[in-house]
Amino acid sequence: MPTLLHIDSSAFVDGSVSREVSAAFRDAWLEQHPEGTVIYRDVAVNPVPHLGADGIGGGFVPEDQRTPEQIAALALREELAAELELADAVVIGTPMYNFSIPSSLKAWLDQVIIVGRTGGESPSAAGTPVTVVSARGGSYGPGSPRESFEFVTTYLEKVLTGMLGLQVDFIVPEFTLAPVNPALAEFIEHARTSKAQALEAAVTKAKALTV
Repeated sequence: MPTLLHIDSSAFVDGSVSREVSAAFRDAWLEQHPEGTVIYRDVAVNPVPHLGADGIGGGFVPEDQRTPEQIAALALREELAAELELADAVVIGTPMYNFSIPSSLKAWLDQVIIVGRTGGESPSAAGTPVTVVSARGGSYGPGSPRESFEFVTTYLEKVLTGMLGLQVDFIVPEFTLAPVNPALAEFIEHARTSKAQALEAAVTKAKALTV
């Protein structure tokens, strides 16, 4: 049975472009795979704990000597890693906060990257296609004044590809704040076009995935 892992990380449940586009991807994927299963993680509404000493150090302690805290921390990492390994495809919706990803998404990444298993020389989910919907309030693309401030796609490309071995593709709707920020009013039409293109790209990419 094909499985999609769907991660959302926007703090806003309503009005979030990253959520809307990632949902369009999910719906199109389900149309293509009506027998499929979706594992959904909303790390903003239901945050994954930040990786702590128990989750890091517990793996180096013999199983029969682990504390209850270490056992619980490692069980969570096992659950998240297993979800990634089970997935035939992944879609991640993320906004840009302060030029980077939300801490909630970083927490999920820190938990799911287990060196020697999901991360390292032979990642257990290597080759799995992942589509990242990276929405941002302004423009940070090549040639833009703030190109050097873009640490969402640049970071996720390195982590998802370099550490997890995933095949990453990005969908980038821009100027999402234009409709609500008077300073960006001149970019409202650009924002509408960018969002429409992102929704179309999400549907196209989802329908192109085969198991």
